[in-house]
Amino acid sequence: MEISPPYLLFLGDIEDPLSAKTSRGIAQWRPEKCLGQLSMPGCRTSLGLPELTMKEAADQGAKTFILGLANSGGRIADGWLPYIRQALEHGMDIASGLHQKVGDIAEIRELADRLGRRIFDVRHPGRALSVGTGKKRPGRRILAVGTDCSVGKMYTALALEREMKERGLNVDFRATGQTGILIAGGGISVDAVVADFISGAVEELAPANSPDHWDVIEGQGSLFNPSFAGVSLGLLHGAQPDALVLCHEVGRPHMRGLPHLQTPDIQKCINANLGAAHLTNPGAFLGGIAVNSSALGEEEARGYCREMTERYAVPCVDPMRHGISQILDFILSRGGEP
Repeated sequence: MEISPPYLLFLGDIEDPLSAKTSRGIAQWRPEKCLGQLSMPGCRTSLGLPELTMKEAADQGAKTFILGLANSGGRIADGWLPYIRQALEHGMDIASGLHQKVGDIAEIRELADRLGRRIFDVRHPGRALSVGTGKKRPGRRILAVGTDCSVGKMYTALALEREMKERGLNVDFRATGQTGILIAGGGISVDAVVADFISGAVEELAPANSPDHWDVIEGQGSLFNPSFAGVSLGLLHGAQPDALVLCHEVGRPHMRGLPHLQTPDIQKCINANLGAAHLTNPGAFLGGIAVNSSALGEEEARGYCREMTERYAVPCVDPMRHGISQILDFILSRGGEP
């Protein structure tokens, strides 16, 4: 799956800025791929990009119309269909991270086929995958893992990729969720992969590579969240990571959506993730702790990170506040420069 830039990001008629998180992520991490945004009447959010008509975007070379929305239920609203049709008629492919498949809408599928356009329903792999083998493969890999869901695994992985590119390292971000795929332009949404094939999907996503090549793999879920632990375990085995970066939200009172479960002890989380990772890479190590410290003031956040660094003997930073360089320095010192 290779989604062609530049993109026109569709915001629909959403009123809640959180519903634009997919488009916002693309605009933040891949601004060079974004021509502009297109909003329907009544839309109350903006990405800060130029507001373009369909014709203006096509005239400027837009290749893909992205449904960068995250509405309740992941459904395609009837009011969006005219815009999807217009995008196809103006020469654009369609990419969507919604649960409902654009390709399942008969009139859209028929129009796309007639015009020779592509539809990317990125939550759905759309191809056969193999089971994992655990066979050792060359190349270097970093995997973001978490104490829970939605604690910053994608942000941490993208921050690492950006820092590594700025240093001239040979690196790729490997997306495993719909937003990450639309940012990267390709990937596999592992939460839509049949359980037996998750580790194999990740082996395919981050394959054997040259010794100086790094893959930074987006994590999903948490071994301690019973709703999603299966995906997390498959990622750990398939990624065969050299380094893990543990992501954590400071002050979260319980597991997301599970008020009867407390957030796990950090040391237990480290031990469980390393134990699982050692099945396919006995040399896997903890490369750092990346925290979301938004619940803390600036000085409190720095104090918290200092305490965590001393307690666990790895760098602890908030990538939003402090950058990611300390974690990367530590990983390179453990992994060695090529």
